[in-house]
Amino acid sequence: MEAATQAERLADSIADSVLSGDFPPGFHLDETALAERFGVSRTPVREAIRLLASTGLIDVKPRRGASVATATSAQLETLFGAMAEIEATCARLAAMSMTPIERRRLQARHDAMAAIVLSDERDAYAAANIEFHTQIYLGAHNEIVANFAGSLRRRLAPFRRAQFRTEGRTSRSHVEHGAVVKAIIACDASAAHAAMFQHMSLVEDSFGRLEAARERKSGQGH
Repeated sequence: MEAATQAERLADSIADSVLSGDFPPGFHLDETALAERFGVSRTPVREAIRLLASTGLIDVKPRRGASVATATSAQLETLFGAMAEIEATCARLAAMSMTPIERRRLQARHDAMAAIVLSDERDAYAAANIEFHTQIYLGAHNEIVANFAGSLRRRLAPFRRAQFRTEGRTSRSHVEHGAVVKAIIACDASAAHAAMFQHMSLVEDSFGRLEAARERKSGQGH
């Protein structure tokens, strides 16, 4: 279990290096060099690369190894669009199907995240954010939709986590969550759908601003 946890943490670190521009598009991800950089063995490095390959953030080719992919803005726009639609659907279904206990737990999760926002613990907020959205997936009480949402979330995980590097994003995210929670608690399916769709649109917007800054940084580096 610990090895998997270490690989996941390493995957997050490598993704952060990619999204910050430290590892530019086309950069070769040498297993030995990465192991030395992050102070680990090659085994978790290999597993981290496998995890990142599923997100499209890196390319892995036989005999050539792994390198940072060039994800086009059109590809990301398509993925974020699909994510917004499926998340909004989950919120709508959750408003219709959540049990009273599930609604109280969602409210409690949202309330607990307020303290994380005040302390500006971005990594902690990112982790709590996954749990928040997962509760909504499960509250939809539709296994196929929930599995699809989880799959898309994993694919976009590095990009969604990166948004929290934008100044003030955790606070804005929490306010957006509040609108979603209010609608779900009120069993207002259409309002829940609209609030979640708006939230996901702002997630994409936050990442877009971060990506634009990274591209400016890359251009200055040349």
